[in-house]
Amino acid sequence: MTRYTPPRIMGIVNVTPDSFSDGGRYLDTGRAARHAIQLLDEGADIIDIGGESTRPPGRDYGAGSAAISEEEELRRVLPVIEQVKAERPDAVISIDTMKSGVARGAAAAGATIINDVSAGRYDASIWSVAAEFNLPYILMHGHDPADQRPADEIHYDDVAAEVREFLRGRIALAARAGVRQIIADVGIGFAKGLEENVRLLREHERFIDLGVPLLVGASRKSFIGRLLGGLPPDERLNGTLAAHAVATLRGATVIRVHDVRAAREFFTVFAELIGSGTDSV
Repeated sequence: MTRYTPPRIMGIVNVTPDSFSDGGRYLDTGRAARHAIQLLDEGADIIDIGGESTRPPGRDYGAGSAAISEEEELRRVLPVIEQVKAERPDAVISIDTMKSGVARGAAAAGATIINDVSAGRYDASIWSVAAEFNLPYILMHGHDPADQRPADEIHYDDVAAEVREFLRGRIALAARAGVRQIIADVGIGFAKGLEENVRLLREHERFIDLGVPLLVGASRKSFIGRLLGGLPPDERLNGTLAAHAVATLRGATVIRVHDVRAAREFFTVFAELIGSGTDSV
C-alpha cells in the first residue's frame, strides 16, 4: 500500500486535420504553439505533440485515420516544437509518433519523450532513437498498423491478462534494444470495445507488476460517450475525470488529457482529500 500521489498531467496538442476530438483545430503552427503554451499555463507537466492521427477504425470513427508520410509529419510538428521551446525552454515535450525519423527530428528540436502508440511494431528503429538520446519511451497496446480491424471484431478471453503480457514482451524488447526509461500504456480505446475498456480501468492494478510507470489516456474516448448515453467528445469531461481518477487509484502515474485545467484542479483537490490519512492501492 502506498499513499496516493496525484498524477503527472500530459496535455494533448494534435497538429492534425483528422483527430477524433479536435482534428483541424490546431493544424496551424502558431495556433498549435499557443495552445501548447496555454496548456502549460493551465498546469500541464508534459505537452504531447502529434502530427499524425491514430483515430481507430470502428463504428464510432468509421474507417479510422489516414496515414501520412514522414516528411509531412515532420512539417507539421517541428515548427510547433521549436516555437514552444523558444518561448518556454524548460517545457517538457513528448513527440507522439510511430516513426523513428520523426522521433529523431523531434528530439533534435527539443522533444524529450517519445510516445509510440505502436510499441515499436511500426518501426523498431524508434527504440534506437530513444536509446541514443536517452529519452523516456512510452509504448502502448492496441495500435497495430498491420491490423486495422474494428474494435468490435477483436476478441479477448481476459483483456487485462492479454494486454499485460503484450506490454511485458514489448518492454523486454525495448529494454534489450537499449531503451532505459520505459512507460507503459494499456491503450484505452484502441482495439477494445466498451467492456474491455471498462475492465482495463477496473483492473488497472494488474499492470503495476510490470515494474514501469503507467500512463492512461482515456480523455474524451468513445466508451465514455457510450456510458453517458451517446455524448459527443466535447461533452465527455466529467466522464474523463472519473475514468482517470479510477486509473490513478489503480496505479497510473501519468494521464493524457485534452482538458488540462480541469484535470489539474480536480486532482489537486482529489489528492488533498484522499491523501489525508487514506492509503490507496
